[in-house]
Amino acid sequence: MAGEPTLHTERPQSLLVIVAHPDDADFGPAATVASWIDRGSVAELVCCTSGDAGSDDADTDPVQLALLREREQRAAANVIGYRAVHFLHQPDGALENDLPLREELVRIIREMRPDAVMTSDPTHLFTADGFVQHTDHRAAGSAAVDAVYPAARNAMAFPHLAKSGLTPHVVRRLYLFWPGEPDEWVDVSGYVDRKMLALREHASQLRDPTAVDERVRARLAEQGALVGVPAAEPFRVIRIER
Repeated sequence: MAGEPTLHTERPQSLLVIVAHPDDADFGPAATVASWIDRGSVAELVCCTSGDAGSDDADTDPVQLALLREREQRAAANVIGYRAVHFLHQPDGALENDLPLREELVRIIREMRPDAVMTSDPTHLFTADGFVQHTDHRAAGSAAVDAVYPAARNAMAFPHLAKSGLTPHVVRRLYLFWPGEPDEWVDVSGYVDRKMLALREHASQLRDPTAVDERVRARLAEQGALVGVPAAEPFRVIRIER
């Protein structure tokens, strides 16, 4: 963490959130997104996979699990206020930052034309408390960053998209959540309950909802204390265009 913790007070008018799995956005930046939506932002969510490997039971039908997790994510997205949810149906546990995935992300970016893109920090592998960042999280973050710069703004990247009317678009800001080196924090003091309501929609993934609730609230409070507010979510903010 470089310098003094800084409270982030900017708000994009439009935001595209790109994650690997259903529930990533709700464990991640849900409170921030909800607060911005309530203040007038428009947000859409992209899930690169449908979470078809999200079970401890090897006999689980991955197709049925994917359908369940998509329903859970749509319900959670309604709680937060997203305008739309996109599922790209990539393989859970085997996500790759390859050309087909980047093309899909560029297509959505050029369709929506957001001011900002929010994704998981692809550079963050280990945390101080021994957490290892999921390979899919890093792949989704890398693909999102590469789709933003340079692909979405370059007419020669996937030129068939431009020729079909999806002209280049400049994303002005990147927000990286679960950051290895956060530099700005968003005050989410009035949105912790909303985040927890969204998380509870992911019932298939919560073995102990009460423990999850306590852990998430404690983490938000710890982050808030760094910037003098009751609760906050940390980000690494990249200002591509000012």
